[in-house]
Amino acid sequence: MINNSRSLMDYFRLNGYYTCGSGKLMHHLRREEWCEFKHAADYGPFAFDGENRTAHPSVRKPFFDIGPVDGSFASLDDPPYADDKNPASGWIYGDWKLKDNTFRYNSPTDRDPTPDERNAQWAADKINRFAAENTQQPFFLGIGFIRPHTPLHVPQKYFDKFPLDELALPEIKDNDAYDTYFAKYLDANSKGLRYFRDLLSSYCEKGDGLRRFTQAYLASVSAVDECIGQVVAAVDESPLKENTIIVLTSDHGWTMGQKEFLFKNSPWEESTRVPLIIRVPGITKAGGVAEHPVSLIDLYPTLKDLCGLKGDNRKTEQGAKLDGHSLRPFLENPKTMQWQGPEGALTMIYNGPESLNNPYQQHWALRTLRWRYIRYSGGDEELYDHDKDPHEWNNLASQPEYAEIKKSLYAKMRAIQGDMQIIEPPKKASFGKWDWFKAIDTNRDQKITMVEWLHWSKNADQRNDRIYNKQEKTKNFHNRDKNDDGYMSRAELESK
Repeated sequence: MINNSRSLMDYFRLNGYYTCGSGKLMHHLRREEWCEFKHAADYGPFAFDGENRTAHPSVRKPFFDIGPVDGSFASLDDPPYADDKNPASGWIYGDWKLKDNTFRYNSPTDRDPTPDERNAQWAADKINRFAAENTQQPFFLGIGFIRPHTPLHVPQKYFDKFPLDELALPEIKDNDAYDTYFAKYLDANSKGLRYFRDLLSSYCEKGDGLRRFTQAYLASVSAVDECIGQVVAAVDESPLKENTIIVLTSDHGWTMGQKEFLFKNSPWEESTRVPLIIRVPGITKAGGVAEHPVSLIDLYPTLKDLCGLKGDNRKTEQGAKLDGHSLRPFLENPKTMQWQGPEGALTMIYNGPESLNNPYQQHWALRTLRWRYIRYSGGDEELYDHDKDPHEWNNLASQPEYAEIKKSLYAKMRAIQGDMQIIEPPKKASFGKWDWFKAIDTNRDQKITMVEWLHWSKNADQRNDRIYNKQEKTKNFHNRDKNDDGYMSRAELESK
């Protein structure tokens, strides 16, 4: 799509803006979309045992076994493997392309900056430079902070803001998942279900695991909040304040144990609702809150409108017309319910095992001011009344008195995304035993080559938001190839 349509930053560049960015702003970085791009996405610091990235050793099993990204949470001031004799162990950055990706840590005041701290300082310096140069060229500056994405490693001072004995856990209703359908379309060991199950079983005292994970999550939010404040302060303390639009948002939320789920990618409120703060000099007023649901797809046309950008967003005839609608009406009057966009915000969950061409793996949710309506690929439905049930505890979809409401919400959903074909997933398809060897052995010759192993490993790391390290994966191949014949047999692959 990006070959035929302009990204947001490329569209600003087309309109004469100097576009620069740093951090995670695209899932797969394309530096050519920018005039200048500093740091690639870095999910570190990671715990490193001297040979491999791991979860922090303070995390208990089996949650520890989830791995160095989703299975790790700990204070940055607790260096991992500090007592080991291997001098290479400790914290490391996430960029494997560096010859030395060691994260230097001597004390809370004598250490390297986290990736988020590094990006915040770069952005603040960039703003100060723009102000000092006083050029007439406008700028578009993007900063992609990582936290509170896992692993949840931030300085202890942020953990201290949320003492465990004072921490309020999310309100979770017992057996809240009984009237929901999401798990029906998931493998029993899918991330959200497994993570919640493993977190509970890793800690003996009831709620202790969730309390510790929640503390780390809130600490990470507090840490990134300070980084955001540093960037905003740079704008506010410069002459640019009265001529700079600031947008703060996120790509997804996080279900924190509600409905027995601990992860992103769920169709419920905790996962699909994100912060969206927009400050526009001369238009917005401090403290204004718009209640009407909107979507992130509306940001592109909003900024085009506010900045008076001109020209086609399409590069070729195969390009797509700009979706979404300007949020200007809500910026001018947060209390209005009148705009050109739809009545609700639409989200889609994709859980396909192979490709986006599996229609039965797409599940949709529509959130209006009052209702959340969820429609799964097989036709299963959930309906929640946020006026009476803000926690989405009671699925009303099966109650006859809500049939007309469901019908109306489904019509609104179809008006946004089109007809929805109902296709039941194959029985037990998601619960069948996955054949790891078959997934890697693409030519079906009953042996895995180095090329096949590296290809599968790279794709797997991308799917799971992990950083691919060719050197590490090559080492893993040789370790499994016990007879050193240059191939991996099924027995070698599946050996412990």
